[in-house]
Amino acid sequence: MKILLIEDDAETADYIAAGLRAEGHGVQLSRDGRDGFLRALDEDFDVMIVDRMIPHLDGLALVKSVRSAGCTTPVLFLSARAAVADRVEGLVSGGDDYLTKPFAFSELSARVNALGRRPALTGEGTETRLQVADLQVDLLRQTVTRAGQAIDLQPREYRLLCFLMRHSDRVVTRTMLLEAVWDLNFDPKTNVVDTQISRLREKIDKPFETPLIHTVRGVGYSFHA
Repeated sequence: MKILLIEDDAETADYIAAGLRAEGHGVQLSRDGRDGFLRALDEDFDVMIVDRMIPHLDGLALVKSVRSAGCTTPVLFLSARAAVADRVEGLVSGGDDYLTKPFAFSELSARVNALGRRPALTGEGTETRLQVADLQVDLLRQTVTRAGQAIDLQPREYRLLCFLMRHSDRVVTRTMLLEAVWDLNFDPKTNVVDTQISRLREKIDKPFETPLIHTVRGVGYSFHA
């Protein structure tokens, strides 16, 4: 399975990752909630393991946010907070299971495998299409059309468009785009994002009556009709 582990404690994270990898799983590690949020939306995982107390975006807020964005990946919460109210809060926020610290790795492994066997809860199977207004993306064929007209995009433009569409009606910052589309975890001090947005606008906005990409001054962009 492909597992996203979001844990800021290095010793705990290394312990879990090593154990899961020894069992044959692929593990990606995020050290804070913000990075974990972006990874959860940008890639497909079979299971997410989320510590409740992580920096920048706590575990509860992270899971609520990914659920609001339509992500249905099963989530196992890890936490030293063991009260019934804490466990209930974790499940209500969108978690599927809750394991308190300290824990035995064998139990964590069993819970992860149980979550991985659950069918996806999308109701429609794997996501195959994105649509905002009259703009459609066929994710299987990787084709883009607007008002029935085919639009030819370069690979980076396609990736940028998909990220914007998956975050439609929300503000997307330039930093989020740099991390998700360019895999950069730092500011390159260039206008690469604005340049690519401009090129994308030329193809999906300018030939049509209704613009979809909107600039939010000083912050980033929003994608909506």
